[in-house]
Amino acid sequence: MRLHHLALALLFCSLPALPSWAAAADSTVNGNTAFALDLYRKLNAGDGNLFFSPYSISTCLAMVYAGARGETESQMARTFHFDTNQAELHTAFGDLQKHLNDIQSKKEIELNIANGLWAQKEHPFLPAFLDITTKNYAAKIEQVDFRASAEAVRAQINNWVSGQTKDKIKDLIPAGALNGVTRLVLANAIYFKGKWQQPFQEKSTTTAPFFASANKTVQAKLMYQTAKFRYRETDSLQSLEMPYAGRDISMVVLLPKQKDGLKQLEESLDAAQMNAGLDQAAIREVHVFIPKFKLTQEFDLSKTLAAMGMSDGFSASADFSGMDGKRDLYISTVVHKAFVEVDEQGTEAAAATGVAIRSEAVLRPQPVPTFRADRPFLFLIRDTHSGSILFIGRVTNPTK
Repeated sequence: MRLHHLALALLFCSLPALPSWAAAADSTVNGNTAFALDLYRKLNAGDGNLFFSPYSISTCLAMVYAGARGETESQMARTFHFDTNQAELHTAFGDLQKHLNDIQSKKEIELNIANGLWAQKEHPFLPAFLDITTKNYAAKIEQVDFRASAEAVRAQINNWVSGQTKDKIKDLIPAGALNGVTRLVLANAIYFKGKWQQPFQEKSTTTAPFFASANKTVQAKLMYQTAKFRYRETDSLQSLEMPYAGRDISMVVLLPKQKDGLKQLEESLDAAQMNAGLDQAAIREVHVFIPKFKLTQEFDLSKTLAAMGMSDGFSASADFSGMDGKRDLYISTVVHKAFVEVDEQGTEAAAATGVAIRSEAVLRPQPVPTFRADRPFLFLIRDTHSGSILFIGRVTNPTK
């Protein structure tokens, strides 16, 4: 059997009343959150900083899933927690993407989400598969010739990703990843830039110790302000939600009370616990200290996703016959790049992932709490309406 090469690229990452589409999309958002935490646990080995866009990864692989059949489809459904049928899933992804793009139209923040397909010209992709990507994911299809000019097409795709992310994600697809047997590249790009609803004052930023571990400190730039935020505290954890302008998107910071408490938080965190914690938070005045930081991360996710349960998709056993009617495609490479910068004014974030398939309550008066993020913490950038996690990461050393 002759196998071909398919490549995919992704960029990237109390609640208000939910919009009307949210009930139908709820299962998909919950599944995306479960996958985000599953992947976080797989990537959090070691003690360094971590940042990626689970939304981007789920979106791009959902487009791939549209062409999966048989055991490949079942494995992908389990890995990504796709708990509805194909038609409902793609409709939900489409509705969620429309909702997120509508936030951009308010002009309070920048939030750009785009999908693209680069297909080998004259290859007989099934119209039903292409219709799903164009109608539900608003993907633009380009006819290209991988046989004659794979490197030129790679440059074209990388330029598209760079443009969609305002040059924050460059050279997503590495040299040699595409070749003459590549048949398709799918790409999802996400870019976010938002100012804080309540900005920090630069004059209040000071240099102070940050406990990178229980017995190691670094000097970091800690921003400071006192304002009203959604806040929750337990015996072991402080949670803070800081909205961006317009309050459609927010950053949630989960701060262990112990200097070495991040590992325990990571091991115990699940979607139900996280959502319950956010629901129980209350608006109150808080003294907030949080470091400025900038992170850039790059991953090869091929082995990670295979180990998470979708091994057939990376082998000759793959069944992507929903793409072209044949069982001649399999995934060879999944790469992901992500960027985030947090300062007094707000946050800028972008991420990208690439996949290649080759042939072969009321409070009593209390003292104002202090939220001092001078030790490793976990953070999310999320849509406050649906709860969808666009980006997730941790900061163990804001100076790196």
